[in-house]
Amino acid sequence: MDLGLADKVALVTGGSRGIGRSIALALAGEGCKVAICARSEEPLARALQELQASGVEAIAAVADVRSQPEIEAVVARCVAELGGVDILINNVGGSVGGASLLDSTDEDWAETFDLNLFHAVRATRVVLPHMRQRGGGAIVIVSSISGWKPGPRAQYGSAKAAEIFLAGALALELAEYNVRVNAVAPGSIYFPGGGWERFREENPEAFARFEEREQPAGRLGAAEEVADVVAFLVSQRACWVNGAMIPVDGAQGRPAAF
Repeated sequence: MDLGLADKVALVTGGSRGIGRSIALALAGEGCKVAICARSEEPLARALQELQASGVEAIAAVADVRSQPEIEAVVARCVAELGGVDILINNVGGSVGGASLLDSTDEDWAETFDLNLFHAVRATRVVLPHMRQRGGGAIVIVSSISGWKPGPRAQYGSAKAAEIFLAGALALELAEYNVRVNAVAPGSIYFPGGGWERFREENPEAFARFEEREQPAGRLGAAEEVADVVAFLVSQRACWVNGAMIPVDGAQGRPAAF
C-alpha cells in the first residue's frame, strides 16, 4: 500500500534506538525526509547512517527534549535543512525513581512527567507554526499500555495516561489547522540493547513466565510492528483517524513481569 508519504518531512524524538529508530526507518522507507534527535551521540550517528543508506535526506541532532531551547534548535534545523515539518513523532519516554510510591520522590515524579508528557507538549508547540504554514500535519505520541493497564512505577503509568489524554485533547484543539494527533500504546517491546533484553539475560526464568502468562502469542512485540502502525497513522490513508489511542500490544495482559 502506498501511504503517500514521499517527500514529507518527519521529526522523530528519541530516534536513535528501539521504537524511535524503527519508526524513523519505516518513514524513510516510505520516502520521508527524516530528522532524529537523542541525547547520545554514538547511537544517533549509527541511526543516521542507516537512514542515509536508505537513500533519503536525513539529519540527526544531539538534544535533550527536556530543554525548550534544545528542542527549538532541533526544529529550526529541521526546517532549515529539510524544508519544514509535516510529521512529529513524540517518542522519548522513560521513568525516573523507584518502583513503589514510597521509593519515589516528588522530584522523580516531576522528572518522569517532564521526560514523557511535557516533552510532547514542548515539541508539539514548537512544530505547530511550521505545520500550519504547510497546510497541516500529523502527530503521534508514543505512549504505553502502562497508561491504561496498571503496573509498577505509578509515576510512569500516570505520565503515559496523561499522554493519551493529551493526544485526544490536542486532536480537538488542532483540527481547525488540519493537524491530526493520535497516540499509540505499545506493549512490551523487545529490541537489542533494550530493557527487556537485559531483563531476560538477568532473569531468564521470570522472563519465560512473563511471556507465557501475559503474552497470548508467546512472545514480546517488535519495534518494527509499532513502527508500521505509526507510519499508517501519519499518512493520508488514516486521514479520518484523529484523537485515537491505538494499542499495539498483541493483547498483552499486565505490562510488567512482576
